[in-house]
Amino acid sequence: MFDIKWIRDNSEDFDAGLKSRGLEPLAEKLLALDDARRQHVTKLQDAQSRRNAASKEIGKAKGAKDEALAAKLMAEVADLKEVIQSGEEEERQLTKAVDDALAVIPNLPREDVPVGRDEKGNTEVRRVGEPRKFNFQPKQHFELGEALGLMDFETATKVSGARFVFLKGALARLDRALGSFMLDLHTGTFGYTETNPPLLVRDDAAYGTGNLPKFSEDLFQTTNGYWLIPTAEVSLTNVVRDRILDEAELPMRMTAWTPCFRSEAGAAGRDTRGMIRQHQFSKVELVSITSPETSGDEHERMTNCAEDVLRRLGLPFRTMLLCTGDMGFASRKTYDIEVWLPGQDAYREISSCSVCGDFQARRMGARFRGADGKTQFVHTLNGSGLAVGRTLVAVLENYQQADGSVIIPEALQPYMGGLTKIEKAG
Repeated sequence: MFDIKWIRDNSEDFDAGLKSRGLEPLAEKLLALDDARRQHVTKLQDAQSRRNAASKEIGKAKGAKDEALAAKLMAEVADLKEVIQSGEEEERQLTKAVDDALAVIPNLPREDVPVGRDEKGNTEVRRVGEPRKFNFQPKQHFELGEALGLMDFETATKVSGARFVFLKGALARLDRALGSFMLDLHTGTFGYTETNPPLLVRDDAAYGTGNLPKFSEDLFQTTNGYWLIPTAEVSLTNVVRDRILDEAELPMRMTAWTPCFRSEAGAAGRDTRGMIRQHQFSKVELVSITSPETSGDEHERMTNCAEDVLRRLGLPFRTMLLCTGDMGFASRKTYDIEVWLPGQDAYREISSCSVCGDFQARRMGARFRGADGKTQFVHTLNGSGLAVGRTLVAVLENYQQADGSVIIPEALQPYMGGLTKIEKAG
């Protein structure tokens, strides 16, 4: 969310930032809306001033026993009252028009973000681990899971429709093991506070993180108006909504392992088989609340925390710096971590770590008070640490054996009750 005053003072920079995202200039249009609002406010203020003055003049006229003048002034005050009342409603509408226009404008990229139109403009930052060389044709995760009898899409489709799955037995336990492993790592090693947040949120919470109003079609809504979270980022970031923190409380680092729900409205025809893109999935989310001066370093730290999950699981990955045209709505800079999937012979996104600057904080009214006593907006960051379902996919494909069994990574074995291999039941 942008401050219209900032746009007025920095209109060229604002339009240049939008252009780097592939969008048309908007400063002139927004300022025209705000000018109309400001002119109307001035008109109302003038009317109120005249009403106050006329009210005082009524007393003087009555004191002078000039009843004709007093009656004229009283009629003027009554007319001004109607003008002000109707004008206040028009002011609300003009203010809403400005706010609505600002609410759907994406964040501006940082200067160090490469300019590009789509994923082709992304830049590889690093690559870790060598993809395993197989002496057989590696299978995709759904082929492995179905052959093991532990991944059931057919029954899930009968129960819920497309893009759902039943995991059973050792695969259900592997899913649980991955989430527990990630939480233990992020809380025990990296100092995040484990949180069990609400899965249903109100409009203002989804608005605060930038999911509303622009992306309502990507969310699921209950019949009584709640929104199912697309990620725990929504719940966790709103912890600081309408608060003024003390600078000593920063950085705040929170993590949560939750179900997530997405309609995948724009994903028709993409990843229709398997677990890559589902309506319901689980994810371990990382959220940080920082001061403006430390958010850049925190972004690098958060990305390293997410990468460390893959390092400890022995999964090859690469980290990509997204270009301006491929970033998310609220982001100023984003790293995507892509894990190697031998069944697809491709790297696929498993985490996205973003620094949002004060974009979400302005929408939420989240501030902190510095040592000088002055308040300013916090900076917010979020990242997947990791998407649990996609990590399960990566484990299955990278640790598959020629006979269809799957070796369990050493780091997960303590969470699997000593099980070292997943095999088809005899």
